[in-house]
Amino acid sequence: MPYRLCMVNQHDAKSKVTIDKNFEDLHRPFDLLQAKAEASNCLYCYDAPCIKACPTAIDIPTFIHQIRSNNLLGSAKTILSSNIMAGTCARACPTEILCEQACVLNSSEQEPVKIGELQRYAVDHLIDLELTNNQAHPFQRQSLTGKKIAIIGAGPAGMSCAHKASMLGHDVTIYEAKSKAGGLNEFGLAAYKMVDDFAQREISFLLNLGGIEIKHGQTLGQNLSLDELQEEFEAVFIGVGLADSNELIYEGEINNKVTSAIDFIEQLRQAEDKSTVEVGSKVLVIGAGNTAIDAAIQSKRLGAQSVTLVYRRGEESMSATNWEVDLARQNCVNLLFWCAPKSMSEVDGKSSMVFQRTKVENNKLVTTGEEIKLETDRVLTAIGQKLDPTSLPAMDIKAGKITVSGNYQTSMEGVFAGGDCIASGEDLTVQAVEDGKQAAYAIDRYLLKSKQAEGEI
Repeated sequence: MPYRLCMVNQHDAKSKVTIDKNFEDLHRPFDLLQAKAEASNCLYCYDAPCIKACPTAIDIPTFIHQIRSNNLLGSAKTILSSNIMAGTCARACPTEILCEQACVLNSSEQEPVKIGELQRYAVDHLIDLELTNNQAHPFQRQSLTGKKIAIIGAGPAGMSCAHKASMLGHDVTIYEAKSKAGGLNEFGLAAYKMVDDFAQREISFLLNLGGIEIKHGQTLGQNLSLDELQEEFEAVFIGVGLADSNELIYEGEINNKVTSAIDFIEQLRQAEDKSTVEVGSKVLVIGAGNTAIDAAIQSKRLGAQSVTLVYRRGEESMSATNWEVDLARQNCVNLLFWCAPKSMSEVDGKSSMVFQRTKVENNKLVTTGEEIKLETDRVLTAIGQKLDPTSLPAMDIKAGKITVSGNYQTSMEGVFAGGDCIASGEDLTVQAVEDGKQAAYAIDRYLLKSKQAEGEI
């Protein structure tokens, strides 16, 4: 059961000790006995549905069997062969609607195997050994090809592409806008999901393969030119995610108390002392996805007296998983449905936001005429992210995302893309990792054809 802040006395809710406790690991990792016991629940299915439910197609029964048979390093290598960022995915992926939902034990009304926690147990063991004991890296690069690949963005898609491309023998340079690699793994996930600087430890492990260089402070369209990269490199991969947040539209000019939930989460993730992060007393979170849930729960755990998540539709339409919604309730987040923001005002130093009640009529969302006013001193918006198309003027973009072919190639020759920024992408870390991996294979095939065309082979 997650730690419940509502059981903490409010007078000490903002103390450093309390807040440090509130941001401890959401799930205590398995020890050896727990892992062996859980692994014994797996039926080792033939044609296992859990594999098909995993976007990266990890051989789940095999890695669980390897844990059960004391082959922990082999288990981790089985996992990482399919998903090099499986440590993050074990912490952040909605396994309850992916592999664990597909577990056959559900059909007999039993609890599914805790696949995510077993995955974390095996991967963490290998990463700890590799980083602390000079354990040999589990993967080796193939013969070097002499080909150079540029990757824009050091998030899950970019890092996954870089790792696989390096394994295939290519030299990779990653261009990243921020001061750290990791993308949303580093900046956008709730702090209680990624403790102990795990995102950077995972990056260090990945880079230890060799053949990958990261250049920070490089922003496409500012100090980084796609045309110049095409001249210098044989192929380019774009994994920029959706860096811009959609803006909340409302009447009024009270902008100093309205913040993007992504910016708030980043500030919190990068704070050495979380008790110094200002959150407010009465917080409103506008949105219905996992980012909105993360922002709401963390606001409560930072000591906000009341946190209300407001959504214009009903609970059944939320993009957040049921597990995340339940977690919000356990953390005493108020959920207010069928309300859309209308205006914000400030009187005598006190701010409030007016919401219009909504309903669905003739398959359209309409307002009912009824209004509700909520006092607030902080509004966090989580109404979706978007791509900045101005940095990609020559590229085919539809519905705000980059259009790619079946092999991840964009409308520009030799330029590939994957992750949240592509039209067919899903907003899941594990899908971004798979996109990066498959794009690396596609780039490798593209470079092979180029060599053949040029008579090099």
